[in-house]
Amino acid sequence: MSNSLRDLTVNDHYAHSGLAAAILAGLQRAGKKLDELSIDDLAPVDQFHIRGKQSTLELAERAEITAGLRVLDVGGGLGGAARTLASTLNCDVTVLDLTEEYCRVGEMLTHRVGLSERVRHHHGNALELPFPDASFDGVWTQHSSMNIENKPKLYGEIRRVLKTGGRFALHEIMARDNTPIHFPVPWARHAGISFLRRPDEVRALIDKAGFQNRVWLDETENARSWFEKRMQAAATSLPPLGIHLLLGEDYLAMSQNQGRNLSEGRIAVIQAVFEAV
Repeated sequence: MSNSLRDLTVNDHYAHSGLAAAILAGLQRAGKKLDELSIDDLAPVDQFHIRGKQSTLELAERAEITAGLRVLDVGGGLGGAARTLASTLNCDVTVLDLTEEYCRVGEMLTHRVGLSERVRHHHGNALELPFPDASFDGVWTQHSSMNIENKPKLYGEIRRVLKTGGRFALHEIMARDNTPIHFPVPWARHAGISFLRRPDEVRALIDKAGFQNRVWLDETENARSWFEKRMQAAATSLPPLGIHLLLGEDYLAMSQNQGRNLSEGRIAVIQAVFEAV
């Protein structure tokens, strides 16, 4: 499959033409005033990764991200992590995502919480980052590499745009020995767009791209426990605002398989920080 055809397939998986309207309606049903939104109001739907905003704040602390840094969020989706970094730590954040609808909706949400001067959204491919060499102090990614087959190219591009001494922070789902995984999952409805690698393979690829590891934490057990609680809550009813608005009618099946893959040792969840050398 060519890269262009694969990109279309990934876009088909994530694209949701009515997403903006669905999110705004969900916010209203949740009792939020659309002209007085905060980043916490958006967190149930825009923190599209395991353990939500809590994991974003933990990773930011581990990466030692501080005020004034220029950060690139690769595969940043609707921009939940980016808005958290901008508002909590006063960073300047650029979000890049392959799904054009996510970029449009993310830009709208960023405007509604008053962060457009510190957060920008770009539609683009992580394998061809549209930025000059050494243009960022930090690169950030949460649950964005699972759809990318050419991981050496991905990490090479991240190293290219990162200044020497800058930090690369990641929070990713990776493969374990018990394969294959159960589909559908939140990042793929079938195996054709899922490209998980083992943690040791990922670490070796990142090292080879010009990085030195600073933090490496296996968060799998925390992720499994979090999913168990989420699925227990979902068994009763879905909230007005949540990730189900992004995933549609497959949400429950995807979440159930995600929890099953975690409990059966089919996937791992890793947080790590690397320094560009």
